Amino acid sequence: MWFSFWRPRDRFTLDELRNLVDQLMKIQVVNDVNKAFVIEALRSIAELITYGDQHDLNFFEFFMEKQVMGEFVRILKINKSVIVSVQLLQTMSIMIQNLKSDHSIYYLFSNEHINFLITYPFDFRNEELLSYYISFLRAISGKLNKNTISLLVKTEKEEIVAFPLYVEAIRFAFHEEGMIRTAVRALTLNIYHVGDIYVNKYIATTPHDNYFLNLVKFFREHCISLNGLVSPTTESQVGPEPSSKVLSAVDEIEDNLYYLSDVVSAGIPDVGTLITDSMLKLLIFPMLLPALRIEVSDGKKLSSVTSLYLLCCILRILKIKDLANTVAAALICSVESFLPNIEAKRLNGFTTDHDEESHVDDEKPSENLDSSSMKVSIPNLSTSSSAQHNCWHSASVLRDALISYITSGDDMQVVGSLSVLATFLQTKELNESMLDALGILPQRKQHKKLLLKALVGEDTGEEQLFASENCISKDGSDGELNIYLQRLKDQYEVSCSYEVGESPHVHRRLVLDALIGLFCRTSISADALWDGGWLLRQLLPYSETEFNTHHLQSLKDSFTKRCNQLVEEQRGSWPDLLIQVLCDEWRKCKRAIEASSPRKEPKSILFPKKKSSSSDVIPVESSFAAGETMYERVKVFVLLHQLQIFSSGRPLPDQPPILPPADFPEVSRAKSAGLNIIGPKLSTELHLDDAVPCRIAFERGKERHFSFLAVSIGISGWILLAEEWPQKPNYGTVRVVAPLAGCNPKIDERHARWLHLRIRPSTLPLTETAKNAPSLKLKSKSLVDGRWTLAFKDEASCKSALTMIQEEIDLQSKEVERRLKPLLSTES
Repeated sequence: MWFSFWRPRDRFTLDELRNLVDQLMKIQVVNDVNKAFVIEALRSIAELITYGDQHDLNFFEFFMEKQVMGEFVRILKINKSVIVSVQLLQTMSIMIQNLKSDHSIYYLFSNEHINFLITYPFDFRNEELLSYYISFLRAISGKLNKNTISLLVKTEKEEIVAFPLYVEAIRFAFHEEGMIRTAVRALTLNIYHVGDIYVNKYIATTPHDNYFLNLVKFFREHCISLNGLVSPTTESQVGPEPSSKVLSAVDEIEDNLYYLSDVVSAGIPDVGTLITDSMLKLLIFPMLLPALRIEVSDGKKLSSVTSLYLLCCILRILKIKDLANTVAAALICSVESFLPNIEAKRLNGFTTDHDEESHVDDEKPSENLDSSSMKVSIPNLSTSSSAQHNCWHSASVLRDALISYITSGDDMQVVGSLSVLATFLQTKELNESMLDALGILPQRKQHKKLLLKALVGEDTGEEQLFASENCISKDGSDGELNIYLQRLKDQYEVSCSYEVGESPHVHRRLVLDALIGLFCRTSISADALWDGGWLLRQLLPYSETEFNTHHLQSLKDSFTKRCNQLVEEQRGSWPDLLIQVLCDEWRKCKRAIEASSPRKEPKSILFPKKKSSSSDVIPVESSFAAGETMYERVKVFVLLHQLQIFSSGRPLPDQPPILPPADFPEVSRAKSAGLNIIGPKLSTELHLDDAVPCRIAFERGKERHFSFLAVSIGISGWILLAEEWPQKPNYGTVRVVAPLAGCNPKIDERHARWLHLRIRPSTLPLTETAKNAPSLKLKSKSLVDGRWTLAFKDEASCKSALTMIQEEIDLQSKEVERRLKPLLSTES
C-alpha cells in the first residue's frame, strides 16, 4: 500500500501531503515492515508543513482538518521502536522551530497534544532519544510568550497546578552531559523571561523552588572539584594537562554563576532571595569564609586560594545587593561565628556538613550556622613580620585575615586577597558604609560624602570634613551596616560584635599599612605588586594627605633596594635591552594602576605568575634565567618609582626620566672598524686593524678561520667574526654577529689559547617564558644558550681578545649607567 509513496511526483504539493497523511492513518501498528515508511512520512510531513507555512496556507489548514497532531500521538502509542520516536520528536522540533505564523503555533500548542508528548514515558536510556527530546522541549520554549504559555499549563481557580514543560525539563538540569544541561538552562530562561505572573508564582512555590536550591548545591559540588585541582598537593604539578583541567573547571563554575545571574535578572519574586539564602547557607558561610582562616589538611575542605577565587567570582557575576552587602558585613565578624562550637574552640581545621550535603538531592540547608560570637578585635598589622605571621593564624576578624594575606601570605594568597578587595571596590551594589567598615572606601568618595553633608547644613559632615583622622564618626552612616549585621544575627544566626561609630580611619590605616608592607616584600611577584599598586591608587587618588612618615620612609627604603638591583642589571646579561624594557614597562604600569578596573580576571588567582616560573625548565646560569630576573626587577622598580612620584603628589609622566643616547664617539673600535651608528650587519665591510685571528668549528670536523672583533656603540655591543679578504689585507666581511652582553668570557684553565663564550639571543623571548611556562618543557631545547670556543695562535692573542671584550662591555655598561642616572636618583 505504501509503494505508491515512491512514485515520482512533485513533492511540495497539497496532494503529496494528503497522500502521506492518508497512508499514515492506515497504519495500525508500527513494526519492522512499515517503520521505514513511518519514519520517511514523518520527516516529509515536517518539510511540507514548513513549506506551506511560508508559501500556501492550505497546507496547514489540511493539517488541522485531518488532526495530524492527534495522528502523531496515535503513532507514538502504537510504536515500540526507538528510531520512530526519535523521528517523531525531530519532526515536531522542525515544525515548531520553523513555523512563523502565530496561528499555527497556537494550534500546535492547543488540544493537549504537546503536553502528551512532553510527558510521554520515553526510554531515556537511549542517549540519542534523550538528545532529541531535549531539543524538542527547547524548541517549544523558543515560541513561548504571554499568550502561548497559557496553552501549556493547567489551571484551577486561576492558579497553575501543572506545567509539564518546566517540570519535565528540570529533571535533566543536572545531567552528566553538558549539552543537555545547557539546553535545559536555555529552556528555563526562556520561561522565566516570559514574565507571566502566574507562571512565576508557580515556579517560586514548593516543591518547584527546590530547583534553585539544587542549583546552588550543584554549583557547590563544582567548587569542591575545583579545590581538588588547585589544592596544595597539586600546585606542584606543572604541565598543560593540569592547567587545562583547572581551566575547564573554572569555565564550568563561571557558566553556573552566569546562569544564576540570568535567573535573578528575570525578576521572579522571591527567587533572588532564595538563591541568595542558599548561596550563603550552603557555600559562603560554612565553607568559603572559614577557609580564609583555616589550614587545609585534606581535599574535603576548601583552600584559602580557592575560597578567594570563588568569592571574587560570586560577587562579580551575581550582582545581588543583599548578597554583596551580607558578605561584606560578614567579613567584620569573627571566623568562629561560622564554625560549629567544637571547631571554633580548636581553630585548627573545620568540618562542615557538606560531606552529607554534597549531593544534589539534599534537603534544605541547615538554618543554624552557629550562635557563638566573639568580640571583634583589630590586630596591629604594622608590627614586625613575625607578628604579622602570627596574626594570620590568630586574627579573629575575617577582614583582618584578608589583610594578613597581603602582609604574610604567599603569592597566590596575596593576589587572591587583593582581588577580593578590588572586587568589593568595583561592586556597585555594595553600600559605602560597607566599604568604610572594610577600610577600602576611596578617599574621593569620603570627601564627596562629607562635603555634601556640609553643604546641606549637617554639622557632623562639616566637623568630620575638617576633623583629624582619629576623630570618631558620629554621622550615623553605619545604618546600612547595622541593618545587615542585624540580618546576619536574625536570619542566619551569625552574631557579630561591632562598635558603631568607630572611626573608619582605623580600618583604612590597616589596609594602607598592609599595602605599604606588601611593596617592601621581596618574595612576591611583580604582577602581584602591580595589583597592590592599582588598589592603592584607587583608595588614595589624592595621595600625599594619607601617607605618614613611616610609609614614605618604607617606600623610599624599598625603592633604594630596587635601585641597587637595577644597577646590577647594568652589568648583567641584558644591559642592551634594559632601557627598552624600562620604557615599555613604565607605560604598562602607569596604564595598569590608573585603570578604572583591575587588569586581570579572578581566574588569575589560580594561575599566578610566580617568580622564576621557568627555573625548572631553564638552567639557573642561563641568560634566559637572567633575563627573567631582569624583567621581574624592572617591573618592581617601575612600580616603586611611580609610587614614589605618586606619594609626593606629583602626576605620573608618560615616559621615565631617561637621558637620550650620546653622540657617536670619534675614537672607538667601532669607528676604527668603519661602522656607523646603525651597527654591524652580515656582509658588512670592516677594517680589521684591531681584530685578532682565531679559529672556530661550528660543525664537528669543520674548522674555520676568522678575525675576531668586539665593538660597542652606545648601549649596544656585538661580537664579530669576519673573513679577511685575500686581495685586500686588513679588510674583511662580517660573517657572524652575536650580542656582546652576557657572553661571560673565560679562558680555558687547561688550554690558555682557548676562549669560551656564552652566546645569548639578540632578543629575550619574554612572551614565552612569562606566559607559557608550563609549555616550556616541551620546547626547552630552544631555550639554551650557544657556546663558542675560540682558538687563538698564542696566549697573548687570547688575552688580547679577552681584554677587548671586557673593555667594550665596560663602555656599554657605562653608557647604560649614564642614561639611567636620573631614573635611579632616590631624590627624584
